[in-house]
Amino acid sequence: MRLHIGIDFTSAARERAGIGRYARELVRALSRVDAENAYVLFVPRDARPELLSFAFPRNFSIRRAPITERYLAALWQRARVPLFVEAFIGTVDVFYSPDFLLPPTRARRALVTAHDLSYVRVPEYFPAPLLNYLNRAVPRALKRADLILADAASTQRDLVDVYGSPAQKIRVLYPAADARFRADISDAERARVRAKYDLNPPYILSVGTLQPRKNYSRLIQAFAKMPMTNYQLLIVGGKGWMYDEIFQTIARLHLRERVRVMDFIADEDLPALYAMATLFVYPSLYEGFGLPILEAMQSGAPVISSNSSSLPEAGGDAALYFDPRDVNALAGAMQRALADEKLRGDLRARGFAQAQKFSWEKSALKLREYFETREKEILK
Repeated sequence: MRLHIGIDFTSAARERAGIGRYARELVRALSRVDAENAYVLFVPRDARPELLSFAFPRNFSIRRAPITERYLAALWQRARVPLFVEAFIGTVDVFYSPDFLLPPTRARRALVTAHDLSYVRVPEYFPAPLLNYLNRAVPRALKRADLILADAASTQRDLVDVYGSPAQKIRVLYPAADARFRADISDAERARVRAKYDLNPPYILSVGTLQPRKNYSRLIQAFAKMPMTNYQLLIVGGKGWMYDEIFQTIARLHLRERVRVMDFIADEDLPALYAMATLFVYPSLYEGFGLPILEAMQSGAPVISSNSSSLPEAGGDAALYFDPRDVNALAGAMQRALADEKLRGDLRARGFAQAQKFSWEKSALKLREYFETREKEILK
């Protein structure tokens, strides 16, 4: 039976990185593996056109609400107005949100993805208004959902431990690196990106939104301890919250000439940036998965990663791990990798193999299965 499936595409239409990228890649893969069911993607009035510039097949449509994302959140999550999402998208059999929260819906089944519980595990790294909002809204969505999807088994365990969510109600749906991340970037493309961003390799790269949980201040402190002064440190990510300490650390350690904090860069330029990195470092204190690890591995960059939360699931045996709260351990791991070309080659080879274990198409096929299977059959 053909299903009508609604998907909250707000994050995909508003956020360039993070959950926005996750939602775009998953739904685009879904459009490649499902030509039978009918999909309607819900976006707010202030959706960003440049994030919706790709073409979908005929069984996918986009419906724009006459309300901005901010006001929808106020109506649905703060005031809890029972304005059903079907008022904007029409009747659906299944509704899915890839971004923690569920709007009011009349769908027979609802699914939600909880990417991580960082706001519970490391609450000190969140501004109070956001923390209070998530602590109220996320548990409501988890209780209402017929099926909860998690990015990693570590998040699945957190959901059980923190909220008492039934383990049989949770499924792990892994992200993956997009195919555009690859090592065989042409010399011309590398030269173009170097010129566009005035890059001067060799450099160490880290990617992620500027916020305390990403642990960039300790990364900068560790970088300052390294004897290899010919390297730059590039941190690529948009400004999130509570990021002043990052710039204060750079100034205090007199590293303005060697540490560059770059804002979001164009999606088409990111693969070359990864591919040209001598080393990729992911120092995060807590992650639901850590997608940049796979993007770096698939691009041929040796990876050094924090050993916290889900990150060993993403990196497998293909990363060099460290305690993210130990600056000396991080500095030592970077020095070891930079000094040992054979180790970098081994990490690079293992990284290619590790990245191939994950696929957006595999995850999209599992998601379609969850849409089509009655919950009683899934929960057996």
